[in-house]
Amino acid sequence: MSVVIRIENLSKKYLLRHKSQAGYVALRDCIAKGLSRFGKRLLNPFKQAPLNYNTKEEFWALKNISLEVEKSDCEGLIGPNGAGKTTLLKLISRITEPTEGRISLKGRVASLLGVGIGFHPELTGRENIYLNGAILGMKRREIHLKFDEIVSFAEIEKFIDTPVKHYSSGMYVRLAFSIASQLSPDILLVDEVLAVGDAIFQNKCLDRISGITKEGRTVLFVSHNLPSVANLCKKAILLEKGEISSYGKPSDVIGRYLSAIQSKGAEMVWPDIGQAPGTDIVRLHAVRVIQDGLNSPTADADISKEILIQITYWNLCEGAVLYAAIWLKDTLGTPVFSSSNHKSISLTHDQWSAKPHRKGLFQASCLIPANFLNEGRYAITAILGRNVGDTQAISENVLSFQVHDTGAMRKEFISGGWMGVVRPRLAWETEFIEPNVSAHMRTGDSIR
Repeated sequence: MSVVIRIENLSKKYLLRHKSQAGYVALRDCIAKGLSRFGKRLLNPFKQAPLNYNTKEEFWALKNISLEVEKSDCEGLIGPNGAGKTTLLKLISRITEPTEGRISLKGRVASLLGVGIGFHPELTGRENIYLNGAILGMKRREIHLKFDEIVSFAEIEKFIDTPVKHYSSGMYVRLAFSIASQLSPDILLVDEVLAVGDAIFQNKCLDRISGITKEGRTVLFVSHNLPSVANLCKKAILLEKGEISSYGKPSDVIGRYLSAIQSKGAEMVWPDIGQAPGTDIVRLHAVRVIQDGLNSPTADADISKEILIQITYWNLCEGAVLYAAIWLKDTLGTPVFSSSNHKSISLTHDQWSAKPHRKGLFQASCLIPANFLNEGRYAITAILGRNVGDTQAISENVLSFQVHDTGAMRKEFISGGWMGVVRPRLAWETEFIEPNVSAHMRTGDSIR
């Protein structure tokens, strides 16, 4: 296979500027300081005013990246927020220039890096289709032949002659992905923007990405949807702090990513309330994994014992009605289950569920039964909200823990593992129905 994307020693540096004066400044302070400076200049006109020094800090978003992507490959780019994933796609799409290194591309590149990027807001959907096609170097006749497919895929027939500034974010994404995928680019770059669309359209896009690679074209996309990366991609790239820390088989790379997010002792604490995930209403304080009623968190859980997941949070608004929830995912990012203390879906009545909270520190605990999860590693996402759809704080993959089998459940099945992500002890019952087997064997009747 020929290489269509070749990246050699690529680095990108930004300069972060820090003002020497911080905090709130009132208008009266500005006036007072201005008058003071004016007075000093009248008294001593030859004395220079002190300079207002600003500090600069170098930030390397990417450092020494080298990569080769072959034709018809679909490669996933994963990693924590701020790892440099979007920066890498911007460099490949020529939106920004690298500080060091070089990128070689073969063929036309289409990119989907943000909601509305590449659209002119005053133009209609129809006009933006032709504009994007022209940017890709296509002739008007080529675009015209693809036009109906683009509109049909995006499902915006009624709004095709409406200026896109009136589109919702979902309509933006549908049209943008349809244009990028249907106008036959040799290389398609897709950022996490597909998360804006609904589940049905997301699946439609993933099917389309699979079809693109079968047509001999190349796809590189950023995604936090780890099952999609595992199912679609031939290879995966893990970026951490601007560097490639793992590259290869998706299942191996995803496993390393989830292992890397494990906190020491299976505990994550935000001591500074101002830096914690959340809003002016509620903020996370800590997430922990506890087992066997121990006070200290543990990252290694016994399959035969209960697992307690604790979410501690600060309520900052008197009378706020709040709920806590978790998502649990396996090593491939496949959702295992979600659970919440919201009174409509929780098993037991939580005294603070859907009730006004007083200001202060709260702790919500979720109990996972013993002998429920299968062996393996699981990642926790912690969520706080007011109502369904009104999320106030979310920390994705904040912790991970390993479930170990001590042998009690598998001593009779030494030869192999159990299938699935859950492995509960369920109630079974076997009855003795009839003793006369030989009579049925003679007549050929089946036993029902």
